[in-house]
Amino acid sequence: MPFKDQHVLITGGSSGIGLALARQVAAAGARVSLVARDRTKLDAARAAILTNLPGAAVVTASADVAVETEVLSALQAAEDAHGPVNVLITSAGVAHPGYFEDVPVSVFEHTMAVNYFGTLYFLKAVVPGMRRRGRGRLVLISSGIGLYGFFGYTPYAPGKFALRGLAECLRAELKDTGVGVTIVYPPDTDTPQLEAENRIKPPESKAVTSTGGLWSAEDVARVTLRGVRRGRFVVTPGLPITALFWLGGLFAPFVNWSFDRTIRQARAKKRAGQPSS
Repeated sequence: MPFKDQHVLITGGSSGIGLALARQVAAAGARVSLVARDRTKLDAARAAILTNLPGAAVVTASADVAVETEVLSALQAAEDAHGPVNVLITSAGVAHPGYFEDVPVSVFEHTMAVNYFGTLYFLKAVVPGMRRRGRGRLVLISSGIGLYGFFGYTPYAPGKFALRGLAECLRAELKDTGVGVTIVYPPDTDTPQLEAENRIKPPESKAVTSTGGLWSAEDVARVTLRGVRRGRFVVTPGLPITALFWLGGLFAPFVNWSFDRTIRQARAKKRAGQPSS
């Protein structure tokens, strides 16, 4: 679908993949709404877009996506400015890797609240209107970890797996209504979120996730929007993630063996006092 003159609302739009998506849809002529918690970062994101695209239509709304009342207020402000949402992109997310026993339950609860319910609240708010109008697009940003549970990501993987189930159910329910669904499984992406993860990520996690390579946020956004334009349900940036999606179940024993070997090697380096990759 074309983005020109469409209202595109992006959660997590103040940085990382969300901001890259905002830049690209704004350049394509969309009316853009950015939603995130930090007002200062939102203002900086809007200013950055307008610096390169002075005529772009960009508004911001501050909200914690884990709080439904804040989601509804942000959505109302965005639609007051730009009209009904035509394309919803849920990119807001948090990750706190660590060893299962060391991560407090509160982190699991917060991560699920942001990554799953922060998407669900927006979907519940916009889908009825899209159905009535007979058009719209829902774009859920999951993760490669939504395809395979990587070492050290017990708080993060369940929510990203849940997005896959939600997207698959919605695709079936909304088929032939004019409302399309896309789910995206990005690999490790060079963002402030990943930088924060890397400061606390176990060495075993670093070793395993590095096998998928590192993408730029702009490249992930470009592949995502190309998939949306083509009406794709699943977008898997890069060969490793594509192979994991198509072959992960079939070759699960080999995938497990390969990652287990990588983890053993990382642990050996840790015991030897060598830096992890």
